[in-house]
Amino acid sequence: MKRTFLNQSHPVVTGIFCGQTPAELIAEARNCEFEGADGIAVELRDLKAEYRNAESLKSVVDAVNLPFMFVFYRNDTQQNLDDDARQEVLLAAADAGASVIDVMGDLYDPSPMELTRNPAAVDRQKRLIDRIHAKGADVVISSHMQCSRTAEQVLEHLREVESRGADIVKIVTAVNTDEELAEAFRTTLMLKRELRTPFIHLCNGAYSRPHRFMGPALGVSVLFAVSHYEPRYGMGQPTVRALKTVLENMRWNINDLK
Repeated sequence: MKRTFLNQSHPVVTGIFCGQTPAELIAEARNCEFEGADGIAVELRDLKAEYRNAESLKSVVDAVNLPFMFVFYRNDTQQNLDDDARQEVLLAAADAGASVIDVMGDLYDPSPMELTRNPAAVDRQKRLIDRIHAKGADVVISSHMQCSRTAEQVLEHLREVESRGADIVKIVTAVNTDEELAEAFRTTLMLKRELRTPFIHLCNGAYSRPHRFMGPALGVSVLFAVSHYEPRYGMGQPTVRALKTVLENMRWNINDLK
């Protein structure tokens, strides 16, 4: 059976990267595969315009035997595409064989905390999700923010996007104090208890690294890492090798207690 992000029995360590050409993306996918990644996430923001089509993306998906997630936020460096145009590229990725397509929580209506509650925008999101599902791909609805949130706020946020038809729900917050780190751990444990849908709860900030490494043992379904550091695209993620080493040597996961 072909692997997806939803049929693996352990947290999916996912190699994430950008690139300007299919050759660059294929090379990075293979780097991640040989480092031990369980999945691949491609950010499309820097892919040159001539390669933003199903044929080019299929060459990337077919290059390794891992499931692919495609992401395209409001940070397009090549064409500065709007929300509608970016979704057409993501739909091409679904045609190319993507396992998961990322849909922003405030798609069609840029909003605080990247979560729109505008009924018209939400309806458009649901119709897009139906189109993605019809192409055989799953959907993660994601939100990113540069502030901390309480466990209750995160749970309410993710229940809202869960109701829109997401197969995976994702939120990234910030943790910059020890109190915020403690709350982040409480949040992950609450999400594990309360959500029906697989979830991605990640943190950025000064205190984020302990949560990045411990979150998968507490119920986070998918986590992101890089095969190596690339100055062009930043150095904020842990490496695949580091994450795999921690998870393999911890020998403990909350799911094993059931």
